[in-house]
Amino acid sequence: MTHTYRTTATYGTLDGGRGGLRERAGRYALLPLRIFLGVTFIYAGIDKLTDSQFLAASGNGSIGDLMRSVRDTSAVPALVDLALKSPEGFGYAIAFGELAVGIGTLVGLLARLAALGGALISLSLWLTVSWQTEPYYYGNDLAYLMAWLPLVLAGASVFSLDALLADRRRRMP
Repeated sequence: MTHTYRTTATYGTLDGGRGGLRERAGRYALLPLRIFLGVTFIYAGIDKLTDSQFLAASGNGSIGDLMRSVRDTSAVPALVDLALKSPEGFGYAIAFGELAVGIGTLVGLLARLAALGGALISLSLWLTVSWQTEPYYYGNDLAYLMAWLPLVLAGASVFSLDALLADRRRRMP
């Protein structure tokens, strides 16, 4: 039995060299996640900042009422108590935090720090607002927390200001 082997020059390489298909795909693998999380957190921040009911200490749809409703079922009631000391301030902090995290993630500026911020926001929301969700996989905050972790580890290597700045630093004499 005779086997015919084609060279990589004929078909290209799957995993070797700078131009390999797997390497190119790997460089862009986190880009869809970055775009999704960036846009979602920008939207969430803007949505909170433009909703006067959310940024109130009490009333239907307010951050204050939300915090009071989850206080006894959260994993960390002390965190909820801290938020309840100034519900409006907490609401603004979450909204501006989401906005900063979303922008940093989307443009890739201080991407690991932005992703860490997103992970911390998601962790705090999971431990407070969605902790009582049963079964746990119905709550989205845990999924967001897990989605942020690859970006905390890898940062933003393509289409990012971080990559642009790193490239400029490498070119400087």
